[in-house]
Amino acid sequence: MKHIARKRFGQNFLTDQQVLGSIISAIDARPDQTIVEIGPGLAAMTSLLLQNLEQLHVVELDRDLVARLKKNFDQAKLIVHEGDALKFDFASLPIPVGKKLRVVGNLPYNISSPLLFHLADYCSIVEDQHFMLQKEVVERMVALPGSKTYGRLSVMLQWRYHMDLLFVVPPSAFDPAPKVDSAIVRMIPKATPLACDAKQLETVVTKSFSQRRKTIRNCVAGMFDEAQLIAVGIDPQARAETIALEQFVALANLSARAE
Repeated sequence: MKHIARKRFGQNFLTDQQVLGSIISAIDARPDQTIVEIGPGLAAMTSLLLQNLEQLHVVELDRDLVARLKKNFDQAKLIVHEGDALKFDFASLPIPVGKKLRVVGNLPYNISSPLLFHLADYCSIVEDQHFMLQKEVVERMVALPGSKTYGRLSVMLQWRYHMDLLFVVPPSAFDPAPKVDSAIVRMIPKATPLACDAKQLETVVTKSFSQRRKTIRNCVAGMFDEAQLIAVGIDPQARAETIALEQFVALANLSARAE
């Protein structure tokens, strides 16, 4: 029976075989690796991944799709975790000693940013991540200072990851077709991120980008004075979208020392 895509789950199923082949090639799965796929959907990518793996874990929220996956695949090879990826404990997966987890998926666009931040908590056990996301989101993720798309998402993710937009995927590659282009992003956790407290950095970055048209001095008024901004190399008249990651980290560390 044909599965009807559900808007509340942000379902758009990838059907283009050429695009699927390109994604599988980019992932380059090996038999002994522990891989988890978020939102396997109708298993277009799942089936191809299993050709190269001894076992694959998937996290799926839709009960109908969970039942379909369990029916269509050997449950010794495809381990289905029914539940919300936003609440899933990725550290609970069986990762062999000395190995790390690889995460892949066509992420639901309606929860992409919260899910990326949830996954960031597991950086230390992750080797890499390959995701299909809305192109606009990927552009924000990889944006550099001075770009109109550079913002909170850019800074927080670039602090933890090396990221590359691999290629763009048109709406025609999906059923139903979304209204926007998509893109594949590769995310590799940094071995040694710049030292700072994640919560402090989040607070500083959120405050800095809270009023994009205002100067950084006005945005962080009450947290830092002009002298403190200048001390870490920031022009008080600059806007947040021109400030480098290293400078945000310096502000976060300054904030931490003040407490």
